[in-house]
Amino acid sequence: MIPFPKPTVEQFFRTYVITGFDVDPGENKLVFSSNLDGHMNLWAMDLPDTYPYMFAHQNESCSFIKFDPYGRYVLAGFDKDGDENHHIYALPHVGGLPQPLVTGDSEDKYFLTDVSDDGERIYYMTSEDNPSYMNARVRNLTDSSDTLLNIGEVSPTELAAVSANENAFVYLRAFANTYVTGFVRLGNDTYPLTPDPEKVHVTFDPVFTDDKTVYFVTNYEQEYNYIAKFDIEKQEFTQVLAIENESVEELKFSKEKNALFLVTEKGAADWMYRYDLGSEILEQLTAPADVIEQLKVTKKGTLYVLARSATIPHNIFQSADGQNWKQLTNNRVLGLSSDDMVEPNVVSYKSFDGMTIEALLFKARPENDNGYTIFWPHGGPQAAERKSFRSMFQCFLNRGYTIFAPNFRGSTGYGSSFVKLVEQDWGEGPRLDCVAGIEWLFDQNVTDRDKLFLVGGSYGGYMTLLLHGRHSEYFRACVDLFGPSDLFSFINSVPDHWKPIMKRWLGDPERDKERFIKDSPVTYLDGMTKPMLVIQGAKDPRVVKEESDTIVAKLQEEGRDVEYLVLEDEGHGFSKKENEIKVYSRMLDFLEKHQG
Repeated sequence: MIPFPKPTVEQFFRTYVITGFDVDPGENKLVFSSNLDGHMNLWAMDLPDTYPYMFAHQNESCSFIKFDPYGRYVLAGFDKDGDENHHIYALPHVGGLPQPLVTGDSEDKYFLTDVSDDGERIYYMTSEDNPSYMNARVRNLTDSSDTLLNIGEVSPTELAAVSANENAFVYLRAFANTYVTGFVRLGNDTYPLTPDPEKVHVTFDPVFTDDKTVYFVTNYEQEYNYIAKFDIEKQEFTQVLAIENESVEELKFSKEKNALFLVTEKGAADWMYRYDLGSEILEQLTAPADVIEQLKVTKKGTLYVLARSATIPHNIFQSADGQNWKQLTNNRVLGLSSDDMVEPNVVSYKSFDGMTIEALLFKARPENDNGYTIFWPHGGPQAAERKSFRSMFQCFLNRGYTIFAPNFRGSTGYGSSFVKLVEQDWGEGPRLDCVAGIEWLFDQNVTDRDKLFLVGGSYGGYMTLLLHGRHSEYFRACVDLFGPSDLFSFINSVPDHWKPIMKRWLGDPERDKERFIKDSPVTYLDGMTKPMLVIQGAKDPRVVKEESDTIVAKLQEEGRDVEYLVLEDEGHGFSKKENEIKVYSRMLDFLEKHQG
């Protein structure tokens, strides 16, 4: 037999991401955004043929893909080196080089909302002239006229749906991740979608089923998101459909089928349903993977989803009935099958105050196990670690590291009250949930006290810095990926359209000065005694480079063991394959160096 070595890092990171897709009206062409060639570009498949070919060359992240209703052109949004200032571009239906359509200054943002049924007008949001609250506009593609529809006020305001006759508009106004209200504007009249907009709740994914009826997702006066309806003529709110202990996260409407299609979140996995508006019958569908990233329903009623599981990378699937699925893309780890990778165990433990915290435990296979464990606090913070593929996880598992990822208070998927627990408490409750999870690992003999590493990105990077500063005795070494280090500077450096929601989300730096000091990692420099690797994208608009510069400079002044890797052409994440390989190879080398 020919002996083959263990899979290399490069094998895992030659797995590609797919960030979005659309299908043309005749279901003859599918266009998706992927880094198949090492950079983010648009690729296409001429269905039923599933061989991908390049559709548009831009080498930048794409925020949306949208076919014209008649399949004559494609719209897409691209940023620059991860700065998240997306502009709107157009392409012919056969593809080519993206042509600027709705653009402005480099610091402005433009987001597509809708395309008229005749394909002659596009509705979009822009930060131009209103960076904090955003404006809604409509561009006539025939004569290039551009009309202001709404000036955002009070908080960031998004045009979210347009009726078929283009007379009624649904706007969403965000005060926080957990407080988003909706209203309908018809002529000079404005109607709130929910009975009392002053009550804290969310409203999203509105769809017009006719010119007078809007269905949408909300958790108004409930713990979990459900489907509601607003009758514009009667100005009447009705709760339509709730599923026990599941939170609706995506809603689509099929006019031809007279049905709603929905994706729900329950803990670490998603579920799919069809709700017939005529019979009011709810049918559970069979999801092709554990986590659904995007759902599209065509005029024919065909379902397309972008989905992944812990051992299945991003792939696009197609189904005529929602029960039997065909995998259209074949994105996989080079040289490995799903059976060669690790599924997580869903575990739970009691935190410091008796609250139950759910977590994902990925245990290294016995033949690979090196005895070390990585503690991974997720980003967000109002997000969750789920059964979704991460190249980093499967690569590190293959190298023998067990990975523990807790869904501490503030995580999504466990009810609205749980999500709100992180608001104005970034560094106390969630931190103590993490400490309780670490102790659980020791109590359950998952790992030894001298064999634990700490790795996190974004809010997880913040928690990595905070845990390092306040509880360094637990860890051998720490890796921080673009984590905020000082809450005072962080709150002032976030994108303009984030700033109106920061007081409810994080707090007021003057009113909450003592808490900001207590919860800022930079307060605990004296405790940061373990070796640390810090990774940062120079163009990051969410956690700016200065946040990492500050913590690195201060630790270097103290003579601490700290390594710093800056990626000049990346933002909040990694859009370029070579950068991704570089980062995770560096992380592996760092962890191996500090195994002892």
